[in-house]
Amino acid sequence: MSSIFTKIINGEIPAYKIAEDENFIAFLDAMPLVKGHTLVIPKKETDLIFDLESEEYKNLWAFAQKVAKQIKNAVPCVRVGVAVVGLEVPHAHIHLIPLNKVEDMNFKNERLKLSSGEYTEIQNSIINS
Repeated sequence: MSSIFTKIINGEIPAYKIAEDENFIAFLDAMPLVKGHTLVIPKKETDLIFDLESEEYKNLWAFAQKVAKQIKNAVPCVRVGVAVVGLEVPHAHIHLIPLNKVEDMNFKNERLKLSSGEYTEIQNSIINS
């Protein structure tokens, strides 16, 4: 059975995409901790991030670095935090989270409920940064 991320990659489920190339995709988290919370994933379905081939692993982080810089330019924050948890979805992914305080990265926090207009505004802001 395909993960929800594979369904996003295949276009079966819509997502607010930030960046994409032949191997990776970045999109806004559907249940963000803060505005701009983005997920970066390999298109190849791999459960654990450390199971990626070395070259793919390095390229994923390079892709995430570019996306993080876009987020930092677009979303008011002190820095962009990084988390790899791997328990929520069986598909390797990196969380990029705009931070103004360390508590912004607490996964126990209540998730934001954004309108489609808010998602589109954040998406456009990051893409155009």
